[in-house]
Amino acid sequence: MNKKLMSHSICLTLMVLLLNAPASFGAETKIQPHTGYATWYADYFHGRRTANGEIYHKDKFTAAHRTLPFGTMVKVTNLDNNKSCIVKINDRCGNNPKMTIDLSKAAAAEIGMISAGIQKVRLEIIE
Repeated sequence: MNKKLMSHSICLTLMVLLLNAPASFGAETKIQPHTGYATWYADYFHGRRTANGEIYHKDKFTAAHRTLPFGTMVKVTNLDNNKSCIVKINDRCGNNPKMTIDLSKAAAAEIGMISAGIQKVRLEIIE
């Protein structure tokens, strides 16, 4: 087999493998529970489009995260009062590296952090 044909065969094989790989390819690593800081969306964002195309609604249990895939379900626990809720990731956070997650107003109220504005939380991926 000549080099050019062999090169094309390898490329074609790689393309087939990549196109048929599962959506979670490379995501086998479990994300362990971790702590960070949460903020919540101001009412200003109500009705605006999120990064995944949904419309943000302050009464839904949704959140923004820098890296978690859209649709990921996350249990968020307020470390001061141990209240928790489950949110769906449907948006991306801003560029502040100190903030781990932005919660909808409903989620922030559920865990008792509205008046604090910023709260130390534990995040656990729900599978």
